[in-house]
Amino acid sequence: MTPAEEFVLTGRIACPDGVLDQGWLSVSGGLITGVGSGPPPSGPRVDLGESLVVPGFVDIHCHGGGGGSFSAADPAEAARAVAAHRGHGTTTLVASLVSDPVPVLTGQLAALAELVEDGELAGVHLEGPFIARSRCGAHDPGALREPDTSTVDTLLDAGRGHVRMVTLAPELAGGIKAVRQFAEAGVIVAVGHTDGVEEQIRPAVEAGATVATHLFNGMRPLHHREPGPIGALLDDDRVTVELICDLVHVHPTVLRLAARHAGPGRTVLITDAMSATDAADGTYRLGRLAVDVRDGVATLADNGALAGSTLTMDTAFRNLVRGAGLDIGEAVRATSGRPAELLGLADEVGALRTGLRADLVVLDDDLRPTGVLRRGEWVRAPGS
Repeated sequence: MTPAEEFVLTGRIACPDGVLDQGWLSVSGGLITGVGSGPPPSGPRVDLGESLVVPGFVDIHCHGGGGGSFSAADPAEAARAVAAHRGHGTTTLVASLVSDPVPVLTGQLAALAELVEDGELAGVHLEGPFIARSRCGAHDPGALREPDTSTVDTLLDAGRGHVRMVTLAPELAGGIKAVRQFAEAGVIVAVGHTDGVEEQIRPAVEAGATVATHLFNGMRPLHHREPGPIGALLDDDRVTVELICDLVHVHPTVLRLAARHAGPGRTVLITDAMSATDAADGTYRLGRLAVDVRDGVATLADNGALAGSTLTMDTAFRNLVRGAGLDIGEAVRATSGRPAELLGLADEVGALRTGLRADLVVLDDDLRPTGVLRRGEWVRAPGS
């Protein structure tokens, strides 16, 4: 079907107010034109039986997939990554870049800006280079630096208005000033890869930081006498927390505790996926570092530290429900609704509501995708 065609889906429809067990959703011109329960309107119909229909997933933190890396600055590699995640239901995707020298980052930003302008990406996320060496994880220590006004301007200019988010450690010299500079430019500022204590984190939120990059991972741990970034960010109602829900980076009980405390208005699932996602085990690269992938777990070749994930958003959705025990509505908010709001796209995507884009995922009884619709076109036809 093309976006110009009209049709009606029938099945279990996950609406913002709950799941319609005998629901329907009509599509025309790439948009959702109606949602309801009971007898569906006339017209071509796609009967999905008892399948669950959820909004297309929105991933705000992803480094690659399908063997392709966004850091390669290669349109073909980026396209492979986009296609890999789209097949798993991610219909809106932000491309993340790891720390690299500034001249390398500007080239990467320029290449990815074209994909944003073509509608393939929803923006670019700079995860570094303004992060703490002691918590850099799978980032090249040699590429790290303290932020300054000129460098921030250079990166923003290279992105041509498409830098949507930046992750930084606010305790660095110039960190709080950089938070203000990015925020004033309309960029989402996330605190992450930080060794800061609570007294260094709270000023960043006051200056405009609104997201915690993959809470728990890449930051000073929570301690009962020094809450650090985890306590400060999780307990602040102004901050949305990212969680990597692969059940490797964060234990299910901890996921549940964090998601329950933050609530559906502040919880976002991300993949933090690297190029090995939806690809075979083997040796890959994340930025300039070698990564070994065994049984789907990505670790740095030189020290065994976790190096992103091979997670897809459909698995994150399923893990949140089956593994961490949250309900369907909470999972929909965390994988679609809240990330769409963060990106300023809630009037376009993130929910099954009349007037929004016809982006959706069809899930079977085990919450595995059997169909993906993007802008009214089947990326993956039901049952395929």
